[in-house]
Amino acid sequence: MENENSEFAVCIRTEDCDDLELRKIYQVLQDQQAAKEGYLRIIDESGEDYLYPESYFIILKLPREARAALTVAS
Repeated sequence: MENENSEFAVCIRTEDCDDLELRKIYQVLQDQQAAKEGYLRIIDESGEDYLYPESYFIILKLPREARAALTVAS
């Protein structure tokens, strides 16, 4: 099930980035190449996924029910 593998992160920095909100929880999409370069693929305020520096976020460990509730329907 997709929800089982969903990751979420809380934004802790924006550095003048208008598409992110501090302290908001965002869904993280798997992107191994981006991770190798220090980025996370995040679904931001525009509803699209973009790369942001990993240092802008803290990955959250959430229970299955919370991941299911937060997962963006595709």
